[in-house]
Amino acid sequence: MTSIFQASTSRRAFLGVMGAGGLLLLPSAAVAATKRGGLVRIYKNPACGCCSEWAAILRQNGYRTEVIEMDDVTDVRRRARVPDELESCHTALIDSYAVEGHVPVEAIDRMLSQRPKIAGIAVPGMPLGSPGMNGPPEPFDVIDFTDDGRRGIYMRYN
Repeated sequence: MTSIFQASTSRRAFLGVMGAGGLLLLPSAAVAATKRGGLVRIYKNPACGCCSEWAAILRQNGYRTEVIEMDDVTDVRRRARVPDELESCHTALIDSYAVEGHVPVEAIDRMLSQRPKIAGIAVPGMPLGSPGMNGPPEPFDVIDFTDDGRRGIYMRYN
């Protein structure tokens, strides 16, 4: 039997139908995110407070969020094809993109408005001063990544 994962030729089609907790919804039931106001599914560990702060920042900026708490987000990350070296403390699915870690709203807005041909964007680790991370700001990069392994600097924060 062919699963929807095998039958789909498009990673974006897969992410567009991925539902809460890794369950799949029919495409007609998927909610497409739009700039400032679409649904953002955030997968996080229940004990992680900085992830909750990041979700609150998204809500303050007009995004609707659904927080899915799970002990291990690894499976979601793998399905979204987030490279190991770009991992952080939470993974979000927004429309057809993965957003890994404490990515600023400005970068998410840009991605959703420009619709680049990437799999997603990430802020690896948990840099101080990034959204949801308190402390003296340190420089960090938002990295874009593709399904075929290419990476680039999407935005720089100093």
